[in-house]
Amino acid sequence: MVITSDGSFRGAKSIDLKGIVDDALEHCPGVESVLVVKRTNSAVTMKEGRDEWIQPLLDVASDQCKAEVMKAEDPLFILYTSGSTGQPKGMVHSTAGYMVYTAYTFKNVFQYRENDVYWCTADIGWITGHSYIVYGPLCNGATTVMFEGVPSYPDFGRFWQVVEKHKVNQFYTAPTAIRALAKQGSELVDSYDLSSLKVLGSVGEPINEEAWHWYNDNVGKKKSPIVDTWWQTETGGIMITPIPYVTPTKPTYATLPFIGIQPALMDENGAELKGNQVEGRLCIKFPWPSMARTIWGNHQRYKDTYFSAFKNMYFTGDGALRDEVGYYRITGRVDDVIIVSGHNLGTAPIEDAINEHPAVSESAIVGFPHDVKGNALYGYVILKDTGESRDQDNLRKEINQIITEHIGPIAKLDKIQFTQGLPKTRSGKIMRRILRKIAHKDTSNLGDISTLLNPEVVQDIMDNAL
Repeated sequence: MVITSDGSFRGAKSIDLKGIVDDALEHCPGVESVLVVKRTNSAVTMKEGRDEWIQPLLDVASDQCKAEVMKAEDPLFILYTSGSTGQPKGMVHSTAGYMVYTAYTFKNVFQYRENDVYWCTADIGWITGHSYIVYGPLCNGATTVMFEGVPSYPDFGRFWQVVEKHKVNQFYTAPTAIRALAKQGSELVDSYDLSSLKVLGSVGEPINEEAWHWYNDNVGKKKSPIVDTWWQTETGGIMITPIPYVTPTKPTYATLPFIGIQPALMDENGAELKGNQVEGRLCIKFPWPSMARTIWGNHQRYKDTYFSAFKNMYFTGDGALRDEVGYYRITGRVDDVIIVSGHNLGTAPIEDAINEHPAVSESAIVGFPHDVKGNALYGYVILKDTGESRDQDNLRKEINQIITEHIGPIAKLDKIQFTQGLPKTRSGKIMRRILRKIAHKDTSNLGDISTLLNPEVVQDIMDNAL
Protein backbone atom coordinates (compact mmCIF):
# COMPACT_ATOMS: atom_id res chain seq x y z
CA MET A 1 0.00 0.00 0.00
CA VAL A 2 1.06 3.56 -0.71
CA ILE A 3 -0.49 6.54 1.05
CA THR A 4 0.00 9.79 -0.86
CA SER A 5 -1.81 13.04 -1.58
CA ASP A 6 -3.06 14.76 -4.69
CA GLY A 7 -0.17 17.18 -4.23
CA SER A 8 1.80 19.24 -1.72
CA PHE A 9 2.77 22.87 -1.39
CA ARG A 10 6.35 24.10 -1.50
CA GLY A 11 6.41 27.86 -1.34
CA ALA A 12 4.44 29.27 -4.25
CA LYS A 13 4.64 25.96 -6.12
CA SER A 14 2.57 22.82 -5.80
CA ILE A 15 4.18 19.41 -6.29
CA ASP A 16 2.32 16.69 -8.20
CA LEU A 17 2.86 13.90 -5.67
CA LYS A 18 0.18 11.63 -7.12
CA GLY A 19 1.78 11.86 -10.57
CA ILE A 20 5.20 11.00 -9.14
CA VAL A 21 3.71 7.97 -7.34
CA ASP A 22 1.91 6.86 -10.51
CA ASP A 23 5.17 6.93 -12.45
CA ALA A 24 6.99 4.97 -9.73
CA LEU A 25 4.26 2.33 -9.59
CA GLU A 26 4.86 1.48 -13.25
CA HIS A 27 7.84 -0.44 -11.85
CA CYS A 28 6.33 -1.65 -8.53
CA PRO A 29 4.05 -4.62 -9.21
CA GLY A 30 3.86 -5.39 -5.47
CA VAL A 31 1.73 -2.32 -4.68
CA GLU A 32 -1.95 -3.25 -4.73
CA SER A 33 -3.66 -0.15 -3.33
CA VAL A 34 -3.06 3.61 -3.20
CA LEU A 35 -4.87 5.86 -0.72
CA VAL A 36 -4.99 9.53 -1.69
CA VAL A 37 -5.34 12.47 0.71
CA LYS A 38 -6.94 15.68 -0.62
CA ARG A 39 -4.42 18.47 -0.05
CA THR A 40 -4.11 20.78 -3.05
CA ASN A 41 -7.45 19.88 -4.70
CA SER A 42 -5.64 19.44 -8.00
CA ALA A 43 -6.91 17.12 -10.72
CA VAL A 44 -5.42 13.62 -10.53
CA THR A 45 -5.82 10.34 -12.39
CA MET A 46 -7.30 7.58 -10.23
CA LYS A 47 -6.62 4.02 -11.38
CA GLU A 48 -9.69 1.85 -10.99
CA GLY A 49 -9.30 -1.03 -8.56
CA ARG A 50 -6.11 0.42 -7.07
CA ASP A 51 -6.62 4.08 -6.09
CA GLU A 52 -9.13 5.44 -3.56
CA TRP A 53 -9.64 8.73 -1.75
CA ILE A 54 -8.80 8.20 1.91
CA GLN A 55 -11.47 10.40 3.55
CA PRO A 56 -14.56 8.31 2.66
CA LEU A 57 -12.76 5.24 4.03
CA LEU A 58 -11.88 7.06 7.26
CA ASP A 59 -15.49 8.21 7.64
CA VAL A 60 -16.67 4.60 8.00
CA ALA A 61 -13.56 3.12 9.65
CA SER A 62 -13.45 2.07 13.30
CA ASP A 63 -11.61 4.35 15.71
CA GLN A 64 -10.33 1.27 17.56
CA CYS A 65 -6.97 -0.17 16.51
CA LYS A 66 -5.42 -2.69 18.85
CA ALA A 67 -1.65 -2.30 19.12
CA GLU A 68 0.33 -5.16 17.62
CA VAL A 69 2.99 -6.69 19.86
CA MET A 70 6.33 -6.69 18.05
CA LYS A 71 9.70 -8.22 18.83
CA ALA A 72 12.46 -5.79 19.78
CA GLU A 73 14.48 -6.58 16.64
CA ASP A 74 11.58 -6.57 14.16
CA PRO A 75 12.25 -4.12 11.32
CA LEU A 76 10.53 -0.78 11.90
CA PHE A 77 11.26 1.08 8.64
CA ILE A 78 13.68 1.24 5.72
CA LEU A 79 15.15 4.60 4.75
CA TYR A 80 17.36 4.98 1.70
CA THR A 81 20.62 6.89 1.83
CA SER A 82 23.06 7.63 -0.95
CA GLY A 83 26.15 5.51 -1.46
CA SER A 84 29.35 6.65 -3.09
CA THR A 85 29.08 3.73 -5.49
CA GLY A 86 26.18 1.70 -6.81
CA GLN A 87 22.56 1.82 -5.72
CA PRO A 88 21.28 3.80 -2.71
CA LYS A 89 21.38 1.80 0.53
CA GLY A 90 18.13 0.84 2.28
CA MET A 91 19.01 1.20 5.97
CA VAL A 92 16.87 -1.00 8.23
CA HIS A 93 16.05 0.31 11.70
CA SER A 94 14.69 -1.88 14.48
CA THR A 95 11.57 -1.46 16.59
CA ALA A 96 12.93 -1.15 20.13
CA GLY A 97 16.47 0.20 19.79
CA TYR A 98 15.45 3.05 17.52
CA MET A 99 12.61 4.07 19.84
CA VAL A 100 14.77 3.99 22.98
CA TYR A 101 17.63 6.01 21.49
CA THR A 102 15.59 8.67 19.69
CA ALA A 103 13.51 9.21 22.83
CA TYR A 104 16.55 9.45 25.11
CA THR A 105 18.60 11.71 22.84
CA PHE A 106 15.63 14.00 22.17
CA LYS A 107 14.94 14.56 25.85
CA ASN A 108 18.58 15.24 26.74
CA VAL A 109 19.93 17.06 23.68
CA PHE A 110 17.03 19.51 23.56
CA GLN A 111 16.41 19.59 27.33
CA TYR A 112 12.71 19.15 26.66
CA ARG A 113 10.40 19.92 29.57
CA GLU A 114 6.67 19.26 29.90
CA ASN A 115 4.53 21.84 28.05
CA ASP A 116 7.47 23.01 25.91
CA VAL A 117 6.79 23.49 22.19
CA TYR A 118 9.47 21.93 19.97
CA TRP A 119 10.01 22.56 16.25
CA CYS A 120 12.28 20.73 13.85
CA THR A 121 12.00 22.24 10.34
CA ALA A 122 13.38 19.19 8.51
CA ASP A 123 11.78 17.17 5.76
CA ILE A 124 9.69 14.52 7.49
CA GLY A 125 10.88 11.89 4.99
CA TRP A 126 14.52 12.48 5.96
CA ILE A 127 16.03 10.66 8.95
CA THR A 128 15.96 13.94 10.92
CA GLY A 129 12.21 14.13 10.38
CA HIS A 130 11.72 10.51 11.37
CA SER A 131 13.82 10.74 14.52
CA TYR A 132 13.25 14.31 15.71
CA ILE A 133 9.84 15.36 14.38
CA VAL A 134 8.01 12.09 15.01
CA TYR A 135 9.60 9.31 17.08
CA GLY A 136 11.77 11.11 19.65
CA PRO A 137 9.32 13.91 20.48
CA LEU A 138 6.17 11.76 20.52
CA CYS A 139 7.78 9.05 22.67
CA ASN A 140 8.32 11.83 25.23
CA GLY A 141 4.76 13.13 24.91
CA ALA A 142 6.13 16.33 23.44
CA THR A 143 4.31 18.98 21.43
CA THR A 144 6.05 18.84 18.04
CA VAL A 145 5.47 21.28 15.18
CA MET A 146 5.25 19.95 11.60
CA PHE A 147 5.93 22.44 8.83
CA GLU A 148 5.05 22.30 5.16
CA GLY A 149 6.88 24.88 3.10
CA VAL A 150 10.15 26.72 2.72
CA PRO A 151 11.77 29.40 4.92
CA SER A 152 11.50 32.04 2.17
CA TYR A 153 7.73 31.95 1.54
CA PRO A 154 5.74 34.15 1.70
CA ASP A 155 8.86 36.01 2.90
CA PHE A 156 12.07 35.28 4.79
CA GLY A 157 10.36 35.95 8.11
CA ARG A 158 8.32 32.74 7.89
CA PHE A 159 10.35 30.75 10.48
CA TRP A 160 10.30 33.60 12.97
CA GLN A 161 6.57 34.13 12.48
CA VAL A 162 5.98 30.46 13.39
CA VAL A 163 8.28 30.71 16.43
CA GLU A 164 6.38 33.78 17.68
CA LYS A 165 2.92 32.36 16.93
CA HIS A 166 3.47 28.99 18.64
CA LYS A 167 5.95 30.22 21.29
CA VAL A 168 8.52 27.65 20.18
CA ASN A 169 11.05 26.68 22.88
CA GLN A 170 13.42 24.40 20.95
CA PHE A 171 14.24 25.13 17.29
CA TYR A 172 16.17 22.62 15.13
CA THR A 173 17.16 23.45 11.54
CA ALA A 174 19.93 23.04 8.96
CA PRO A 175 22.94 25.29 8.20
CA THR A 176 21.59 25.69 4.65
CA ALA A 177 18.47 27.39 6.01
CA ILE A 178 20.51 29.50 8.43
CA ARG A 179 22.81 30.74 5.64
CA ALA A 180 19.84 31.57 3.38
CA LEU A 181 18.18 33.54 6.18
CA ALA A 182 21.42 35.27 7.19
CA LYS A 183 21.79 36.61 3.64
CA GLN A 184 18.61 38.63 4.24
CA GLY A 185 20.08 40.41 7.25
CA SER A 186 18.56 40.62 10.72
CA GLU A 187 15.68 43.03 10.09
CA LEU A 188 13.05 40.30 9.63
CA VAL A 189 14.32 38.38 12.64
CA ASP A 190 14.16 41.47 14.83
CA SER A 191 10.54 42.15 13.92
CA TYR A 192 9.32 38.99 15.69
CA ASP A 193 9.30 38.02 19.36
CA LEU A 194 11.72 35.08 19.77
CA SER A 195 11.94 35.31 23.56
CA SER A 196 10.38 31.85 23.96
CA LEU A 197 13.47 30.15 22.48
CA LYS A 198 15.58 28.15 24.96
CA VAL A 199 17.66 25.85 22.73
CA LEU A 200 18.78 26.13 19.08
CA GLY A 201 19.90 23.15 17.03
CA SER A 202 21.84 22.57 13.82
CA VAL A 203 21.77 19.36 11.76
CA GLY A 204 22.71 17.91 8.38
CA GLU A 205 26.25 19.17 7.83
CA PRO A 206 28.97 20.97 9.77
CA ILE A 207 27.88 24.56 10.41
CA ASN A 208 30.37 27.22 9.31
CA GLU A 209 31.54 29.83 11.80
CA GLU A 210 29.84 32.84 10.18
CA ALA A 211 26.44 31.09 10.17
CA TRP A 212 26.96 29.89 13.78
CA HIS A 213 27.58 33.45 15.01
CA TRP A 214 24.62 34.88 13.06
CA TYR A 215 22.34 32.17 14.50
CA ASN A 216 23.67 32.73 18.01
CA ASP A 217 23.56 36.54 17.89
CA ASN A 218 20.32 37.21 15.99
CA VAL A 219 18.08 34.22 16.69
CA GLY A 220 19.28 33.06 20.11
CA LYS A 221 20.22 36.58 21.30
CA LYS A 222 23.30 34.93 22.89
CA LYS A 223 21.10 33.28 25.54
CA SER A 224 19.99 30.07 23.77
CA PRO A 225 22.82 27.51 23.44
CA ILE A 226 23.36 25.98 19.98
CA VAL A 227 23.52 22.19 19.81
CA ASP A 228 25.55 21.44 16.68
CA THR A 229 24.55 17.79 16.26
CA TRP A 230 26.42 15.14 14.26
CA TRP A 231 24.75 11.88 13.27
CA GLN A 232 23.67 9.91 10.20
CA THR A 233 20.78 8.01 8.65
CA GLU A 234 22.69 4.88 9.65
CA THR A 235 23.06 5.89 13.33
CA GLY A 236 19.35 6.58 13.84
CA GLY A 237 20.00 9.29 16.40
CA ILE A 238 22.38 12.03 17.54
CA MET A 239 25.92 10.80 18.29
CA ILE A 240 28.08 13.89 18.99
CA THR A 241 26.51 17.01 20.48
CA PRO A 242 26.69 19.58 23.26
CA ILE A 243 24.19 19.23 26.11
CA PRO A 244 22.52 22.66 26.51
CA TYR A 245 23.55 24.61 29.61
CA VAL A 246 26.08 21.84 30.40
CA THR A 247 28.63 21.70 27.56
CA PRO A 248 30.43 24.96 26.73
CA THR A 249 29.86 25.44 23.00
CA LYS A 250 32.47 26.26 20.37
CA PRO A 251 31.60 27.46 16.85
CA THR A 252 31.89 24.72 14.17
CA TYR A 253 32.47 21.97 16.78
CA ALA A 254 29.91 19.24 17.55
CA THR A 255 31.86 19.07 20.86
CA LEU A 256 31.52 15.77 22.77
CA PRO A 257 30.07 12.30 22.19
CA PHE A 258 26.59 11.67 23.57
CA ILE A 259 26.22 9.47 26.66
CA GLY A 260 27.60 6.00 25.95
CA ILE A 261 29.01 6.80 22.50
CA GLN A 262 32.71 6.00 22.13
CA PRO A 263 34.29 7.57 19.04
CA ALA A 264 37.79 6.87 17.74
CA LEU A 265 39.94 8.67 15.19
CA MET A 266 41.90 6.31 12.95
CA ASP A 267 44.78 6.87 10.57
CA GLU A 268 44.87 5.41 7.05
CA ASN A 269 46.85 2.39 8.31
CA GLY A 270 44.15 1.38 10.77
CA ALA A 271 45.89 2.63 13.91
CA GLU A 272 43.93 4.62 16.49
CA LEU A 273 45.11 8.20 17.03
CA LYS A 274 45.27 8.72 20.79
CA GLY A 275 45.25 12.01 22.66
CA ASN A 276 44.10 15.42 21.52
CA GLN A 277 44.96 17.72 18.61
CA VAL A 278 44.72 14.90 16.06
CA GLU A 279 42.77 14.43 12.82
CA GLY A 280 41.65 11.19 11.21
CA ARG A 281 38.79 9.00 10.09
CA LEU A 282 35.85 8.97 12.51
CA CYS A 283 34.82 5.54 13.80
CA ILE A 284 32.62 4.32 16.64
CA LYS A 285 34.01 1.61 18.91
CA PHE A 286 30.92 0.01 20.43
CA PRO A 287 27.29 -0.50 19.34
CA TRP A 288 24.43 1.78 20.43
CA PRO A 289 20.68 1.06 20.50
CA SER A 290 19.56 2.80 17.27
CA MET A 291 22.27 1.70 14.86
CA ALA A 292 20.92 0.36 11.57
CA ARG A 293 20.75 -3.43 11.63
CA THR A 294 21.41 -4.12 7.95
CA ILE A 295 21.02 -2.89 4.39
CA TRP A 296 17.71 -4.21 3.11
CA GLY A 297 18.35 -7.24 0.92
CA ASN A 298 22.14 -7.04 1.12
CA HIS A 299 23.69 -7.79 4.51
CA GLN A 300 27.12 -8.37 2.96
CA ARG A 301 27.11 -4.81 1.59
CA TYR A 302 26.25 -3.59 5.10
CA LYS A 303 29.29 -5.37 6.52
CA ASP A 304 31.56 -4.27 3.69
CA THR A 305 30.47 -0.61 3.82
CA TYR A 306 30.56 0.01 7.56
CA PHE A 307 32.65 -2.68 9.24
CA SER A 308 35.44 -3.67 6.85
CA ALA A 309 37.62 -0.52 6.83
CA PHE A 310 38.64 -0.78 10.51
CA LYS A 311 38.53 -3.96 12.56
CA ASN A 312 35.70 -4.21 15.10
CA MET A 313 34.59 -0.63 14.49
CA TYR A 314 31.80 1.19 12.68
CA PHE A 315 33.32 3.51 10.06
CA THR A 316 31.23 6.63 9.53
CA GLY A 317 32.77 7.71 6.22
CA ASP A 318 33.52 11.10 7.78
CA GLY A 319 36.78 12.73 8.76
CA ALA A 320 37.06 14.58 12.06
CA LEU A 321 39.56 16.37 14.25
CA ARG A 322 39.82 16.41 18.03
CA ASP A 323 41.02 19.67 19.55
CA GLU A 324 43.11 20.37 22.63
CA VAL A 325 40.19 19.77 25.04
CA GLY A 326 38.78 16.72 23.25
CA TYR A 327 36.04 18.45 21.25
CA TYR A 328 35.19 16.93 17.86
CA ARG A 329 34.83 18.84 14.62
CA ILE A 330 33.53 17.00 11.56
CA THR A 331 35.69 17.86 8.54
CA GLY A 332 33.57 16.23 5.82
CA ARG A 333 33.26 13.03 3.85
CA VAL A 334 36.34 11.01 3.00
CA ASP A 335 34.62 9.14 0.16
CA ASP A 336 32.89 10.33 -3.02
CA VAL A 337 29.84 11.61 -1.17
CA ILE A 338 29.06 15.35 -1.31
CA ILE A 339 26.81 17.02 1.27
CA VAL A 340 24.43 19.45 -0.46
CA SER A 341 21.96 21.30 1.77
CA GLY A 342 22.42 18.58 4.38
CA HIS A 343 21.72 15.71 1.96
CA ASN A 344 24.41 13.10 1.31
CA LEU A 345 24.70 12.70 -2.46
CA GLY A 346 26.83 9.94 -3.91
CA THR A 347 28.59 10.94 -7.11
CA ALA A 348 28.28 7.55 -8.82
CA PRO A 349 24.44 7.41 -9.08
CA ILE A 350 24.36 11.00 -10.41
CA GLU A 351 27.01 10.19 -13.00
CA ASP A 352 25.08 7.05 -13.99
CA ALA A 353 21.98 9.19 -14.58
CA ILE A 354 23.89 11.77 -16.66
CA ASN A 355 25.47 9.05 -18.76
CA GLU A 356 22.01 7.83 -19.80
CA HIS A 357 21.59 11.00 -21.88
CA PRO A 358 22.06 9.93 -25.50
CA ALA A 359 24.47 12.82 -26.20
CA VAL A 360 26.74 12.08 -23.20
CA SER A 361 29.80 9.87 -23.38
CA GLU A 362 31.19 10.21 -19.82
CA SER A 363 30.88 12.44 -16.76
CA ALA A 364 32.46 13.23 -13.41
CA ILE A 365 30.89 15.10 -10.47
CA VAL A 366 32.66 17.06 -7.73
CA GLY A 367 31.52 19.51 -5.09
CA PHE A 368 32.42 23.17 -4.78
CA PRO A 369 31.67 25.71 -2.02
CA HIS A 370 28.27 27.42 -2.13
CA ASP A 371 27.32 30.25 0.22
CA VAL A 372 23.83 28.87 0.93
CA LYS A 373 23.90 25.11 0.23
CA GLY A 374 27.34 24.62 1.78
CA ASN A 375 28.33 22.64 -1.30
CA ALA A 376 26.94 22.58 -4.83
CA LEU A 377 27.58 20.13 -7.66
CA TYR A 378 29.92 20.76 -10.59
CA GLY A 379 29.69 18.37 -13.53
CA TYR A 380 32.39 17.72 -16.11
CA VAL A 381 30.73 16.15 -19.14
CA ILE A 382 32.25 14.62 -22.29
CA LEU A 383 29.83 14.69 -25.22
CA LYS A 384 29.53 12.20 -28.05
CA ASP A 385 29.98 13.53 -31.57
CA THR A 386 26.18 13.80 -31.87
CA GLY A 387 26.07 16.11 -28.85
CA GLU A 388 28.77 18.55 -29.85
CA SER A 389 26.59 20.27 -32.45
CA ARG A 390 23.65 20.63 -30.01
CA ASP A 391 22.69 23.84 -28.20
CA GLN A 392 24.68 23.63 -24.96
CA ASP A 393 22.20 25.48 -22.75
CA ASN A 394 19.44 23.07 -23.80
CA LEU A 395 21.76 20.13 -23.13
CA ARG A 396 22.40 21.41 -19.62
CA LYS A 397 18.64 21.62 -18.97
CA GLU A 398 18.12 18.09 -20.32
CA ILE A 399 20.93 16.69 -18.18
CA ASN A 400 19.46 18.25 -15.03
CA GLN A 401 16.02 16.95 -15.98
CA ILE A 402 17.40 13.39 -16.18
CA ILE A 403 19.04 13.84 -12.77
CA THR A 404 15.74 15.12 -11.33
CA GLU A 405 13.88 12.08 -12.67
CA HIS A 406 16.45 9.51 -11.50
CA ILE A 407 17.64 10.99 -8.19
CA GLY A 408 15.61 14.11 -7.36
CA PRO A 409 15.89 17.88 -7.78
CA ILE A 410 18.33 18.15 -4.84
CA ALA A 411 20.98 16.47 -7.04
CA LYS A 412 20.80 18.92 -9.95
CA LEU A 413 24.12 20.40 -11.05
CA ASP A 414 24.78 24.10 -10.49
CA LYS A 415 27.55 24.07 -13.11
CA ILE A 416 28.00 21.84 -16.15
CA GLN A 417 31.26 22.16 -18.09
CA PHE A 418 31.52 20.33 -21.40
CA THR A 419 35.05 19.06 -21.95
CA GLN A 420 37.04 16.98 -24.44
CA GLY A 421 38.43 14.66 -21.76
CA LEU A 422 38.86 13.89 -18.06
CA PRO A 423 42.20 13.56 -16.24
CA LYS A 424 42.83 9.87 -15.65
CA THR A 425 45.50 7.67 -14.15
CA ARG A 426 47.05 4.99 -16.34
CA SER A 427 44.69 2.49 -14.76
CA GLY A 428 41.74 4.58 -15.95
CA LYS A 429 40.72 6.14 -12.62
CA ILE A 430 39.41 9.72 -12.84
CA MET A 431 41.57 12.10 -10.80
CA ARG A 432 38.78 13.87 -8.93
CA ARG A 433 41.33 15.68 -6.77
CA ILE A 434 42.33 17.75 -9.81
CA LEU A 435 38.72 18.35 -10.90
CA ARG A 436 37.87 19.43 -7.35
CA LYS A 437 40.67 21.99 -7.28
CA ILE A 438 39.57 23.44 -10.63
CA ALA A 439 35.96 23.66 -9.41
CA HIS A 440 37.22 25.39 -6.26
CA LYS A 441 39.21 27.84 -8.45
CA ASP A 442 42.33 26.70 -6.61
CA THR A 443 44.78 25.73 -9.32
CA SER A 444 47.99 27.08 -7.78
CA ASN A 445 49.15 23.58 -6.83
CA LEU A 446 47.67 20.68 -8.76
CA GLY A 447 50.52 18.35 -7.78
CA ASP A 448 52.36 16.14 -10.24
CA ILE A 449 50.18 15.57 -13.30
CA SER A 450 52.95 14.17 -15.50
CA THR A 451 52.00 10.59 -14.62
CA LEU A 452 48.45 11.02 -15.92
CA LEU A 453 47.35 9.15 -19.00
CA ASN A 454 46.35 12.47 -20.60
CA PRO A 455 47.99 15.43 -18.76
CA GLU A 456 47.21 17.83 -21.61
CA VAL A 457 43.48 17.70 -20.80
CA VAL A 458 44.04 19.47 -17.47
CA GLN A 459 45.00 22.78 -19.09
CA ASP A 460 42.02 22.56 -21.43
CA ILE A 461 39.63 22.07 -18.48
CA MET A 462 41.24 24.98 -16.61
CA ASP A 463 40.95 27.27 -19.65
CA ASN A 464 37.21 26.59 -19.95
CA ALA A 465 36.30 26.37 -16.25
CA LEU A 466 33.00 27.98 -15.27
